[in-house]
Amino acid sequence: MKKLMLSVAIASALALTGCDGDDGKDGINGTNGSNGQTSLINSTDLAAGHSVCLGGGVQFDSGIDDNADGALTDDEIDDTSYACLPYDVAAEAEITALTVNNPWFKDGMAYIEGALNTEYDAAVSASNYSTASANTAPTTTRKAKNVILFVGDGMGISTVTAARILEGQMNGGLGEENVLSFGEFQFAGLAKTYNVDAQTPDSAGTMTAMMSGVKTDVGVIGVDEDIERGECSTVDGNELVTALELAEIAGKSTGIISTARITHATPAATYAKSADRNWEDISDMPETGAEDCEDIASQLVNFEANLEARYDGLDVDGIEVAMGGGRRHFLPKDATYNSPDAVSSTEGDRTDGRDLTAEWQAMYPTGSYVYDQTGFESVNTASTTKLFGLFNESHMQYEADRHNDVAGEPSVADMTRTAIEILDNNDDGFFLMVESGRIDHGHHAGSAYNALTDTIAFADAVQAAVEMTNADETLIIVTADHSHVFTIAGYPKRGNPILGKVVAVGETAPTEASDGTPYTTLGYTNGRGFMDLGDETNADAGYGMDINAGRMDLTDVDTTTSGYHQESLVPTSSETHAGEDVGIYASGPGASLVTGTNEQSIIFHIMDYAADLTADAEQIVE
Repeated sequence: MKKLMLSVAIASALALTGCDGDDGKDGINGTNGSNGQTSLINSTDLAAGHSVCLGGGVQFDSGIDDNADGALTDDEIDDTSYACLPYDVAAEAEITALTVNNPWFKDGMAYIEGALNTEYDAAVSASNYSTASANTAPTTTRKAKNVILFVGDGMGISTVTAARILEGQMNGGLGEENVLSFGEFQFAGLAKTYNVDAQTPDSAGTMTAMMSGVKTDVGVIGVDEDIERGECSTVDGNELVTALELAEIAGKSTGIISTARITHATPAATYAKSADRNWEDISDMPETGAEDCEDIASQLVNFEANLEARYDGLDVDGIEVAMGGGRRHFLPKDATYNSPDAVSSTEGDRTDGRDLTAEWQAMYPTGSYVYDQTGFESVNTASTTKLFGLFNESHMQYEADRHNDVAGEPSVADMTRTAIEILDNNDDGFFLMVESGRIDHGHHAGSAYNALTDTIAFADAVQAAVEMTNADETLIIVTADHSHVFTIAGYPKRGNPILGKVVAVGETAPTEASDGTPYTTLGYTNGRGFMDLGDETNADAGYGMDINAGRMDLTDVDTTTSGYHQESLVPTSSETHAGEDVGIYASGPGASLVTGTNEQSIIFHIMDYAADLTADAEQIVE
């Protein structure tokens, strides 16, 4: 408070020292000062909940009063600064009451508070970044109306690097100079991905951290570390509130997109609370001991009712857009419920007889349920209020394999465009999470080709979002949940095909290893190993082959084909995740908070601060 009062006193004094020239001190009747301009500093009291000063404070605007009217208009303000009162989130929290004292959550709040108490204290956008000084980030009172979180599942640093090189080479360049769409963002940092109980994480724990601000254990969704995996009884009281839920309560439109099953770990962490990530439908749950828990698919369909049940008097309208794969978890295990493009004799897995697609349509009779490309293309985004798309029995196709889908399916960029067109109909803004889940699956299968081409498709989706939104009101964060044991090795010359064999600088023939055979630039530390499947575009085809780890003679193998699977050192049934930090890339209001190396859970707090999610939601619940 002393700091604030001192700032107010200084500002008040400065406001009285303008260069008023009506009566020049040494001139006659102001002759020598009549044309002087007035420099003003205006102070404005800020109430609690302000975009920059969450606890309230004072805003100082300084500039030259060009029109001499005694006030500063927006175009006369040269600089804006703030003196903020401490913000005690615990004192105001109701929605986050169960998490506000969690150590991970408190650390996240401390990070935001610390960042706001330095000169790098506010949001930034493309329009004012270029005018910032070298030592001070530009300040703004703008808040994010919209938030889009892009998650490249398994998209570690080496994946980003190899994908940008591949994209550049596909476009006719040498490759190394290329930048993916999100590489152009102004702010970047690194996230530490470990789970509470694991050095190398899984997607359930990492996405829960990003969505709730709280790190948790491997394999659990939307609950804190006090959970016991697989024990339904431990869920109650350990549930976390997600950014998507806060946005829903605050009146924003909400959306979820994934190229994996929509019930898979990453998308599920936006809406579900589960003691086990594998409880995607009731058939995946224990026959006893889990009667009081709801499967993940059912939680998606019942999202609106479940959220309203948590807070007295709450009335929300539910998720506007949900698109991905995973139809089998929403349909009964009965062939009569098969979709027209079913590839299995019995598409559904549910053993409770429920058809969740029908239940969803009964809840939202004006909504659109689609399952193929034709249905997707028929959606009228201007009038559609709810969209539920399940485009495959399991995961959607790899980007390179989409042309082989029975009934056709949209790309991740297509889904992103359609989602934004629907969500943007809400004047209060929206929250959208977009996951490219099959980057991860390509790596698990040992196929760099599929992982990288899905990364490029993911970058296209990011670019679509950039083009369709206003940078001054939309925070876009691009990151990964974890990385993979994927390496870029050897000493290949500039422009060497990234999927090819290593050819050294000044050479034309492949470099040979100590065993006398060539080797590729890209490889895996572990996994199923070498496979030469020709022009196969589905990486999962390799699971039908024997594990073939170790060195192979690649002399006569074209390693640049879509069906080539890289060599691996350690034989495993599936290539594994890795534990190194992953990139965070940000643009829009609040993006300047993305800097340095931080806990992955910080991402939630940046989104929360930038869009006032908790503050706005608290007002509704109160």
